[in-house]
Amino acid sequence: MASQHALHPSTRFHRSTDQEAASTAATETVTRIGARTAAIAVVRIGTGFLFLWAFLDKMFGLGYSTPSSKAWIHGGSPTKGFLGSVAVGPFQSAFHSMAGTAWADWLFMLALLGVGVALILGIGLRAAAVAGIALVALMWLAVYPPAQHTATGVLTASTNPFVDEHAMDAFALLAVAAFGAASPLGLGAMWARIPFVKRHRALL
Repeated sequence: MASQHALHPSTRFHRSTDQEAASTAATETVTRIGARTAAIAVVRIGTGFLFLWAFLDKMFGLGYSTPSSKAWIHGGSPTKGFLGSVAVGPFQSAFHSMAGTAWADWLFMLALLGVGVALILGIGLRAAAVAGIALVALMWLAVYPPAQHTATGVLTASTNPFVDEHAMDAFALLAVAAFGAASPLGLGAMWARIPFVKRHRALL
C-alpha cells in the first residue's frame, strides 16, 4: 500500500529540479532588485549632495563658486551674481529683476537645502523631485543652452542645445522619484510607515 503512494524516482527528480529552478529565479530576482535599489540610492545621494553642497557653499562661502566675502551669512546674495549676469534667452529681463531680491534668495536657498536633505535621507522624494526639477528648469532657462551667442554677440559656453547638467539633474530627480521612494537604503522605508505619509502617498 505504501509503495502505491511513494513518489516515482523521476517524479522526485523533477520536483527537486523545479524547486531548485524556482529558488535560483527568486535569488536572481532579489539580486536584481537589490542592485537596482543600490544604484538608485547612489544616484539619489549623489544628486542630493550636489544640492546640499551648493547650499553650503553659498551660505558659508567655502571658496568654490562663492568666496567667503560673498557668503550669504556675510551679507552676500546667492542669486545676484548668477541671475544678474544672464545674457542669453528670452527671459533676461525677468531674471535681472529677480537677481538679489530677498524673496528670490530665500526661495533659492530653501530649495537647495530642502531638496538636498530630502534626497540624502531618502524622504519626501516626490515633493523634492518636483521642487528640484522646477529649480533646475529655471537655471536651464537662465543659461539657455540653445543660444550660441549672448546678447552682445559673444559665443556662449553651450556645447549642447538641449541637454546640459541641469537637464541631467532633472532626469536624475525623475528616476529617484519614480524608483527610489520607500527605499531601505536611508530613512525612506521608515518615512513610508508614518500614518500621515501613508494617507498622502505624494509625500513618499
